[in-house]
Amino acid sequence: MVNQTIPLPNKTELVSPVVSQDVHEMMGLKTNLDLQQYSFINQMCYEKALHWYAKYFPYLVLIHTLIFMVCSNFWFKFPGSSSKIEHFISILGKCFDSPWTTRALSEVSGENPEEKVLLDNKNNSASKAILNVSVEGNLDSLEKTQSLKSIPEKIIVDKPTASALDKKEGEQAKALFEKVKKFRLHVEEGDILYVMYVRQTVLKVFKFLLIIAYNSALVSEVQITVKCSVDIQDMTGYKHFSCNHTMAHLFSKLSYCYLCFVAVYGFTCLYTSYWLFYRSLKEYSFEYVRQETGIDDIPDVKNDFAFMLHMIDQYDPLYSKRFAVFLSEVSENKLKQLNLNHEWTPEKLRQRLLTNHNNRLELQLFMLSGLPDTIFEVTELQSLKLEIINNVSIPASIAQLENLQELSLYQCCLKIHTTATSFLKENLKVLRVKFDDSRELPHWLYHLRNLEELYLIGSLSPDASKNVVLESLRELKNLKTLSLKSNFTKIPQSIVDVSSHLQRLYVYNDGTKLVMLNNLKKMVNLTELELVHCDLERIPHAVFSLTNLQELDLKENNLRSIEEIVSCQHLHKLTCLKLWHNSICYIPEHIKKLGSLERLYFSHNKIEILPSHLFLCNKLRYLDLSNNDIRFIPPEIGVLQSLQYFSVTCNKIDNLPDELFFCKKLKTLKLGKNTLSLLSPKISYLVLLTHLELKGNHFELLPPELRFCRALKRGGLVVEDVLFETLPSDIRDKMKAE
Repeated sequence: MVNQTIPLPNKTELVSPVVSQDVHEMMGLKTNLDLQQYSFINQMCYEKALHWYAKYFPYLVLIHTLIFMVCSNFWFKFPGSSSKIEHFISILGKCFDSPWTTRALSEVSGENPEEKVLLDNKNNSASKAILNVSVEGNLDSLEKTQSLKSIPEKIIVDKPTASALDKKEGEQAKALFEKVKKFRLHVEEGDILYVMYVRQTVLKVFKFLLIIAYNSALVSEVQITVKCSVDIQDMTGYKHFSCNHTMAHLFSKLSYCYLCFVAVYGFTCLYTSYWLFYRSLKEYSFEYVRQETGIDDIPDVKNDFAFMLHMIDQYDPLYSKRFAVFLSEVSENKLKQLNLNHEWTPEKLRQRLLTNHNNRLELQLFMLSGLPDTIFEVTELQSLKLEIINNVSIPASIAQLENLQELSLYQCCLKIHTTATSFLKENLKVLRVKFDDSRELPHWLYHLRNLEELYLIGSLSPDASKNVVLESLRELKNLKTLSLKSNFTKIPQSIVDVSSHLQRLYVYNDGTKLVMLNNLKKMVNLTELELVHCDLERIPHAVFSLTNLQELDLKENNLRSIEEIVSCQHLHKLTCLKLWHNSICYIPEHIKKLGSLERLYFSHNKIEILPSHLFLCNKLRYLDLSNNDIRFIPPEIGVLQSLQYFSVTCNKIDNLPDELFFCKKLKTLKLGKNTLSLLSPKISYLVLLTHLELKGNHFELLPPELRFCRALKRGGLVVEDVLFETLPSDIRDKMKAE
């Protein structure tokens, strides 16, 4: 074989056969197949003699690079993690650019809200933050820092118009608050992002160590000259060959460069591992933000939410600072207040003003997110009614409502400024509070020294462990009316504190039995007393000590006998007695001793017989006996010459005494739903009659004498249309026309 160098494929070259030093001339077998022999030997040397590292180095680099790329980018593609990251980046960018963020930070930092923050960063910068930390692992970006560094914002004074958020921006900021709340609730539940990032980092560190180990050991195997033994001596006359690896020099240099690059990347992975395990990345504290901004209620976060904020801090802490604004309830409440003020203008509020039963101009607001500041511009307001409004804050500006005298709070959590409390102490006359727990019962109500009427609806009890306790009322020096709708077993001792000046006491007990009523004896100045739904079986004896009592209401109790009514004769000022909605079966004859009675309510009982003694109460102007089992009206009813209202609706009466029509002052006569078949012509005596109810009886026609009831109109005549048509046409026309 001729001693020459011939290039061969597969990155090797056959240089020359190996000749013994003792032989000076090399002689081989001549076959004229040199090219085929060289090609065969070249292939055999590449497959058997060339080291695998030198052969597969480019492929190894490619495979390791792909693995690194997959590790770094897998969490951006995996649905469980990528959705959280994309959602977080989207919300973060919107929060960063929101005008509300600038306004909130300016207000709490004491800066002029007319100043404007100009920021050059774009939304996609945030997405690069996580990518840089996870893929590139820059050493400078992984410095150990606090949860958040203070990054001063560049403030440039702009026009005053830049300070005010328009309605659209306010609604967008409100939507952002809702998104942040839901996102936080969802992300804080798990730690998939943290676990996935830890695992991919550990895998990259393992890969780094593996690459460094085997490349360092095998890089020396990349040699230019490769010795090869091929057993074809019978064909060529040679067995040992020396081949050149033409890419060996390039691969060797690339191997060392590759080791250097992997080493740099590996050190960043090692530092990332140190950062992951040295710091508590599943908890994130906004303490520095709270101190710097003054927004004290920004909550600390945990799990994946905390981890993403730690990641974003490595890029730019300003993102977290501006994002924190949307975690604050104080900031959210300020935004709600701003939106409320946009929605509820003074003009709109004035359109909702109505006159209530106390003849005061009243504004009613229902289920709002707060109290609009614009209310305090409606200075003519006299009564304010708030229903089911949480976090109501009454500022000092309520002092602008100089005419405000009445306040109603129905299931409202209230916070009030000290100056506002002073204003209410001096001006408030009527207070109504409906509450479910102690937070809704304002503590300042016990200090309203000019309060005249107090209405409390809720669960009150002497036992503080069970319900809300009614504290002492002794500071309410001007209190005249007290209404309690609750579930007492006894009259609260605190009521005694106002006994010297309390005139009206209303107790609605929701069916709870009121047992102890001794404290009533001390209410000597009471003129009106209502004990409704208190499960009373007798008229309380304590009532008979109230010598100034004018009106007594015992509605919806369990009264069956009222023999104690004889003791009411000592109540010389009693003019109104309401014993309706009970189970009274009869009226005792002692009723005649209540000579001062003017109004008497016996409706919704089980009375069958009306005693003639009842009509000896000759001052009666109002007598209601409806919804009983009465069959007969005694003729003594004619004694009641002052009677103006008489109702026997829903009874079993089949005949009316003529004496009834001698009560010439009657204005309202209700006879509906009985068994009457004839209406006496003497109805003409009732010339003052304005309301006559006859519906539900057995009348066949109406007496034409109704023409003399000149005050009676069609609207006041309650009767079937068919029966009305039995009247002469002139009477019908007159009633309809007028």
